[in-house]
Parts: sequence; structure tokens; C-alpha cells
Amino acid sequence: MYRINLIPLLLILCALWSCQEVDDQNTDFGFDYQPLEVGLFWEYEVEQTIYFGENDSETNNFYFRDKVDYSYLSEEGITVYVMLRERSANRSNWIGVGNYALFVRNNALVRMQDNERVVSLSFPPKMNKSWDSKIYSSNESDEFTIDLLGGYELRSINYNQAVRVLQEMDDDEITFRDNRYEVFVKGIGMIEQFSEVLTYCSRNDCLGQQLVDSGEKLHLKIINYGKI
Repeated sequence: MYRINLIPLLLILCALWSCQEVDDQNTDFGFDYQPLEVGLFWEYEVEQTIYFGENDSETNNFYFRDKVDYSYLSEEGITVYVMLRERSANRSNWIGVGNYALFVRNNALVRMQDNERVVSLSFPPKMNKSWDSKIYSSNESDEFTIDLLGGYELRSINYNQAVRVLQEMDDDEITFRDNRYEVFVKGIGMIEQFSEVLTYCSRNDCLGQQLVDSGEKLHLKIINYGKI
């Protein structure tokens, strides 16, 4: 009967396992595409248009400031960062308008607001990578896709390490339009957010004319960031 010496085999397996652990530690998952630390803040110039009906809309320009207010440890052992959103007309006087939370779970950046959880970004970012943004939600699935990875220009500033997440791009030109995306930059966080969700007039006399009946267009562009 042949006897197999298991010691060399075990040594090889241990070596391979150790190498795998080292590789995992050195892998850049890109978590700093959205830095999370108490005291960090981001300021955005905002353009908002609200549509009340045909030929009836209102456009406002103002500023948002999102800052990491505090953090806590969830029951699952995950660090949750609570964000305070403030609004200002002049960047001097800020008024709180709401809260939301950000945390990383299973290599995914999750945004939680009003008990709704959305996976905003999947790590590590890769071109054409897609995921179900509602995987942690009871709502039906909604696929997000990375459609840009690399250089990006915003407000005449060039960013070398940007990732754009296409959330939706749909326009049937008859009943609705839904265009949404977010842009993140390595070492900075979210620098841009665009959302245009509209419904068209669907009466017989205006069907197919793309007359906006209701909806909202919201565009955020970063103008400052740092730590308080």
C-alpha cells in the first residue's frame, strides 16, 4: 500500500492561502471613491426645476451642504455614517433640511433614507459593471451600471479618476422621461448628481408632443469639499 506524505501538500496549501490573504490586503477596492469619516463635508451648487403643468414651471438656484454628522455601529457590526443635509441661498446661512445614512456592506456603498436602501456604488468600480440597486430593499429590482471610468470634466475642472453610475436613461417620448446618474471621484466622493423625472401630457390633443405635465429636474455640482 502506498503512503502519501501530506506534509508537503499542507505546506503548499498554507503558502497559497497566505499569498491569497496578502493579495486581498493589497487589493484596492476603491472605497475612497466615497470617503466616510465624521467631519467630512461636500458643498454643491444646485439647480432645481419643478414642473406643475403645461408651460408652468419654477426654477430655483441654491446650495446644498452634506456633512458626516456622526457614526454608530449597527447590530450587524457595520459602521453607519449619518449625513446631515443643509440648504443655503448664499453659502453663509445654512438650514438643515434632512438626514440620510451611508455605509459599506458586502463591498457596496449603501444609501439609506426613509427606510429605503439603495446601492449607489459597487466596489471595486469596473467599466460596464452592473448591480441590483434594490438588493437590500423590498422593492422591485433596479439595475445601475457604470458607464464611465476615468477622466471627467465638471465646471471646467478635470478629474482623472472618476466613475459615473448610470441609474436610469429612459424616455418613451410619449408618457415619461427618467434620466438619472451620479459621478464619484477617487479621494473626493460624489461630485455630481443629476435627476430628471418627468411625465408628459397624455391627452389626445397633446399626446406625443412631449409637453411636460409634471415632474422635477435636479442637478447638483460640487463646488467645495473638506473636513470641518
